Amino acid sequence: MNTLAIKIGGSTLGSADTTVEDLVALQKRGVSLVVIHGGGNTVSDWLTRLGISTSFVKGLRVTDLETLKVVTAVLAGLVNKELVSAIWRSGGKAVGLSGADGGLILARNKTHALGYTGEEIKVNVAVIEILLKAGYMPVIAPVSLGLLEGADKDTNLLNVNGDTAAGEIAAALKADKLIFLTDVPGLYDNSKKPIHKLSPQGAREMIELGVASGGMVAKIEACLLALTKVPVARVIDGRARHALLNEFEGKGDGTTISW
Repeated sequence: MNTLAIKIGGSTLGSADTTVEDLVALQKRGVSLVVIHGGGNTVSDWLTRLGISTSFVKGLRVTDLETLKVVTAVLAGLVNKELVSAIWRSGGKAVGLSGADGGLILARNKTHALGYTGEEIKVNVAVIEILLKAGYMPVIAPVSLGLLEGADKDTNLLNVNGDTAAGEIAAALKADKLIFLTDVPGLYDNSKKPIHKLSPQGAREMIELGVASGGMVAKIEACLLALTKVPVARVIDGRARHALLNEFEGKGDGTTISW
């Protein structure tokens, strides 16, 4: 049975989106699916509504305690439950989790400038394996248990980059494939031509030479991390109709990163 780890970017979900439809269709074909979702834009919207300023360092959100409360409520609450309910409404079987549930993700806030942002992630896949065996699709929000540096005990939670979480989870599961559903058709070279296939070394060079920037850096780094245990990683356009079904059937566009 194939096991696919799928990272869904919040910007790829819309009224005409077929991601949920595809997830349910693949589950009914017997594919084991583990979904990790983002939702950074929704978090930013709620922070603005609440009058809380936000900033980023190298693509990672600087997370103070008030921001962490909003991140947890929006990602582990609103975004997660809306996605889970959409899967059930479409005939699938899903269970919503955060990284804190079942000790799924344990992280350390290594870079103090980022506040309550988790790095050095460790994954315990026991709860994922239980759910997959029972026929459910785990849908995971990137909020983790925290190993907090210093004496601050205001919280035991950390905000984790969803791309990083996806790479770590895929590796821990030894998934057959890691798929990133993004709002771009794939990776591009420095002349803006699409890249169809990359070696890990080629992917690293894209970061080192500055060809990849912004949020794509975290995705490439997550792919490289996953490739220690996963045969192939893919970056595809999640806005395209039936992107996941086409990917499963070998008809998808995008970028492949593999050995």
